Amino acid sequence: MRAGTHRILPVAALVVAIAALTVALIRGVGFITLDRTPAYFAIEGVCWTLFAAAVLLLLRVPRRAAPAVVLLGTVLLGAAGASGPPNISTDSARYNWDGIVQDAGVSPYRFVPADAALAPLRPAWLFPAGATAADGTLTCPGPLKLPVEQIGAAGTVCTAINRPTVPTIYPPVAEALFAAARIAVPADAQYLPTQLLGLLAVLGTTALLLRTLRSAGRDPRLAAVFGWCPFVVTEAVTNAHIDAWAALLALAATVLISRGRQGWGGVVLGLAIATKFLPVLVVPPLGRRRPWLIGLTAIGTVALVYVPHVLAVGPSVIGYLPGYLNEEGYDSGSRSALLSAVLPDAASTPAALILLAVLAVVLLIRSDPADPWAAQTVMVGSALLILSPAYGWYSLLLVPFIVMSGRWEWFAVVIGLSLIGVHHDLPIMRSVLVVVLAMVVLSALLRRRLRSPDLGAA
Repeated sequence: MRAGTHRILPVAALVVAIAALTVALIRGVGFITLDRTPAYFAIEGVCWTLFAAAVLLLLRVPRRAAPAVVLLGTVLLGAAGASGPPNISTDSARYNWDGIVQDAGVSPYRFVPADAALAPLRPAWLFPAGATAADGTLTCPGPLKLPVEQIGAAGTVCTAINRPTVPTIYPPVAEALFAAARIAVPADAQYLPTQLLGLLAVLGTTALLLRTLRSAGRDPRLAAVFGWCPFVVTEAVTNAHIDAWAALLALAATVLISRGRQGWGGVVLGLAIATKFLPVLVVPPLGRRRPWLIGLTAIGTVALVYVPHVLAVGPSVIGYLPGYLNEEGYDSGSRSALLSAVLPDAASTPAALILLAVLAVVLLIRSDPADPWAAQTVMVGSALLILSPAYGWYSLLLVPFIVMSGRWEWFAVVIGLSLIGVHHDLPIMRSVLVVVLAMVVLSALLRRRLRSPDLGAA
């Protein structure tokens, strides 16, 4: 047996086991409703355990073999993640619809999915036929297909798209990715194109981590913490969340800026923000060197990608963003589960913004732009804790920075928000976030007490 092969085989076996469990979870359990959460948590718990064991054993594999092992494992797990339809979120139904609409030459910001003007574009898997009862009530096939009144025509249709009566919320770079995913595939290809788009983002991020970890003097095998993570496979591939591309672009922008290429880094940062707005959180630790150049190129890039849509549809390019913020409780202040527990709702959002602003200024002053990873982890992780979104996939932005910084305790935020994403009960949300906050704070205090930057790895 070739030297090192005996160390690769146990790792490969564990990755294959995770892949098999992933397929069983997607195809056997199906879409996660409240009654299916015990099965979901049981299988996910086993996947996370095997994942931790696989990464630990990978650290014994010779470094020269690591890139191939890590990338092949990422492809295998990604293929498993794309073996069935989304199981947590219906967001990718909107992704695919926006792509179909754009490839037909229509702006995704012009019409809502329920508008009868787009009826000729509707594929049966997104708009299935329903059964009409004697009283005229429409019954849709399956729990995820809901009836909606058409706009601009009489009648009710069934659709898998959530919020079908409001315009899309996604920025232009995200929309361009949706269009690219659908451009060469038939309309009945269902969810696979956007799942493959998500897998491409995961592969790109993993490859970039392999290279950046090595150049930073850290173990490149730790890139598997991202590429093999059950959370990443579920959210980036199975459910195809566009946050994976935002994370990849934010990571690439940080690599460029930390190496002194602020101009190009600003451009890529602008693309990240125009994919999803959350990557703005990685900016403060990068801002001490040539902030004007980073800011101008990032803002200019965002403006540039918006211009064609503004010319086409005017202010409609804003989409559903204001409605979304109101719906999620950011306007009223009820969104922040921790702050709203101790403050009036009206004070929660201002308090959250003040806390984030203070943290951003502190990190701007104290961070080294050549080594911003730990500060970015703190900034993104703290924002997720303070704002407490009910969607676990928002944490996809956090994971690459955890890997680069080695601040493994922040995985508590990832796991906590994943639990919240499946179970939205407010008391449970607050309990989970309190535990997460305690874990992060205690780990930080212990790290500082022992003065060991590698405590997380230990």
